[in-house]
Amino acid sequence: MLTWSRQDPTRFAQQLFQGLPRRYDMLAEALSFGQNRRWRRAMVDSVIESGPASVLDVATGTAGVAVQLARRTGARVTGIDITEAMLRRGRTTILQEGLQERITLVDGQAERLPFPDATFDALTFTYLLRYVADPAATIAELARVVRPGGTVASLEFHVPPRRLARGAWWLYTRLVLPVLGGLAGRDWYRVGRFLGPSISAHYDRYPLPSTVHAWQRAGLAEVGVRVMSLGGGLVMWGRRVDG
Repeated sequence: MLTWSRQDPTRFAQQLFQGLPRRYDMLAEALSFGQNRRWRRAMVDSVIESGPASVLDVATGTAGVAVQLARRTGARVTGIDITEAMLRRGRTTILQEGLQERITLVDGQAERLPFPDATFDALTFTYLLRYVADPAATIAELARVVRPGGTVASLEFHVPPRRLARGAWWLYTRLVLPVLGGLAGRDWYRVGRFLGPSISAHYDRYPLPSTVHAWQRAGLAEVGVRVMSLGGGLVMWGRRVDG
């Protein structure tokens, strides 16, 4: 039985995503109402301006962001994820794209990255913070492996701030998503049921200002926030400072 646990969210994430890789990218677009690709591009836009030579993509999944980073920069990209089935699918995609010399995928946790301090010029992470026990500590760990002056950027789901949009979002996430997921199979039905309540619960516990503060305490300056698609998506970025 799949049960959320704040004490062990990593295991929950592994169980949740284990059966999803084959159609993950297509259904991620459907379940985000076609906005996932646009949000990813906005996140990557905030990284490529600095011309990084090395980028770490955390919660890389099937390597969609890693592939985009490799296509749009000259960087060597490392992707890390906890779900081996997702990584296998990502390696297949990388081979199909002819990017195996530019992208490396490894198994590991965001909370305990297997890299020395200041290893990468930039770092991205996507849909991560709802699956870790301590988001602030995880952000600090991510910042640790970025060189001073490097960019950190993220993409997360968000709760629309305006009442009308929030009501439509609530209906979509509670009623439509489970139905759409169910059409794709039992695993996606579970994701559809879980997604909306998990997003709401996350922001009840960690409002956006507290996340911005966590970035700043982790040594990230010039923190920017872009709420997209009437509030359904959230892109953030910041620059690693000395210290």
